[in-house]
Amino acid sequence: MTHSRNLVNTSNVMKLIPIFLTALFTASAFAEEAESGFVPLFDGKTTEGWVNPYKWGKIAVVDGEIHLTAEQKFFLLTEKEYSNFIFEGEVHLPEGKANSGFLFRAQIGDKGAFGYQAEVDGDPTRGWSGGFYDEGRRKWFVSPIKGDAESEAAFKARAGDTFKRNGWNTYRITCKDDHITIEVNGVVTSDVHDAEDAKGFIGIQHHGEKGATYRFRNLRIKELE
Repeated sequence: MTHSRNLVNTSNVMKLIPIFLTALFTASAFAEEAESGFVPLFDGKTTEGWVNPYKWGKIAVVDGEIHLTAEQKFFLLTEKEYSNFIFEGEVHLPEGKANSGFLFRAQIGDKGAFGYQAEVDGDPTRGWSGGFYDEGRRKWFVSPIKGDAESEAAFKARAGDTFKRNGWNTYRITCKDDHITIEVNGVVTSDVHDAEDAKGFIGIQHHGEKGATYRFRNLRIKELE
């Protein structure tokens, strides 16, 4: 009795191996190309390239991280402005009551920094990390719309439990003209169109809790054409 149906034609398999390897290497090359072009915003040793526009706030570099402490809310900002880009950064919130964010395309006024912010929410009950907040202006006007039950529920469904309250979280912010997306740990939490600001600074936030240390690392950016 023969079992030809169960036999594998090794010659055919050998022919497929080069095709498989080519596809694998091509996919890897595309992935590498997509991640190329990033430059660090933080060298891991100094805060060169960053500025504190406030009269308060303490900044320290510890073990390759930027540590912010303060008794009032403040933002540490890049010296350079950016328009179209992909920004990535990691944040670790302190224990207890905490809130932070990544400013982007931010502006500086008489009262400090304001503008677009990717929310870092320390309240696990609310869970709005990755939301799109307009600091000092329209606040929660789009993702989610504060007070709009349907919008809030839709945001919670998108974000789920991707944010780790007591661990490191990776944010990825993409700005291309008026199209803005925010990702938290690989999950797209906000995808909006807004033309209020086309260019501005990148910023990291201390929310003002006395004695609390906010930690940031691996800050980098890729400018887009």
